[in-house]
Amino acid sequence: MIRLTDTHAHYDDAAFEEDRYQLLDHLFEYSVDKIVTVGCSYDRWRPTLQLAECYNDIYAALGIHPEDIYDLPPDYLQQLENLTKNSKVKAIGEMGLDYHYENYDRELQIKVFREQLQLADYLSMPAIIHSRDATADTLGILRELRPKKAVMHCFSGSAETAREVLDLGLYISFTGVLTFKNAVKAAEACREVPLDRLMLETDCPYMAPVPHRGERCDSSMLRFTAEKIAEIKGITVEEVAKACNENADRFFEI
Repeated sequence: MIRLTDTHAHYDDAAFEEDRYQLLDHLFEYSVDKIVTVGCSYDRWRPTLQLAECYNDIYAALGIHPEDIYDLPPDYLQQLENLTKNSKVKAIGEMGLDYHYENYDRELQIKVFREQLQLADYLSMPAIIHSRDATADTLGILRELRPKKAVMHCFSGSAETAREVLDLGLYISFTGVLTFKNAVKAAEACREVPLDRLMLETDCPYMAPVPHRGERCDSSMLRFTAEKIAEIKGITVEEVAKACNENADRFFEI
């Protein structure tokens, strides 16, 4: 049986409130190797870390999503740094820019993104990058700050953008979006990503792949994304699994 590492999940989400621990127990028994669960708002840091502490093979990433940048305490960066002293915390993020919805505060998003990128580098920790409808600004900041280790998560951009991200030394991870019929750009981008820079994620409970699109996503669905990557690259699912798992272990040091 192929076991896969989910490098980006949100098991603190309310969608898992009723069956969180039963589901995780089942996943580790049957299909999952490791999970990085991401607490991306200030009020979710401690619940995310507490969940990671309940399982040997769950690790935490903590950061501020661009939609959760408001009303942060003045010392949020110091608090975040303090939490990274816990050995379960393996990355800063997700962080980044999101210009999808109206009335976003571009300048504040950029400020908080830059602060977190700099903290990740200061701590020699990986950064998890979120970018939605903000490619130019995201790439501009990455070119300027040149993070030591970072991944562009939930990638759905063009092959050209993928090449730029790879040139900056970043990893790229794909969700179930890659399985969607309209994900032509993402498939073209996937062809550009070498196996040693590729990771798998669900972003659950969101982004459920075909044939589960529209359902609550969980880490058991990683295999559909792995199968799609194998199809795109003309290799076996086993080769995809081995490469992505090894990349996750190396990137997150887990």
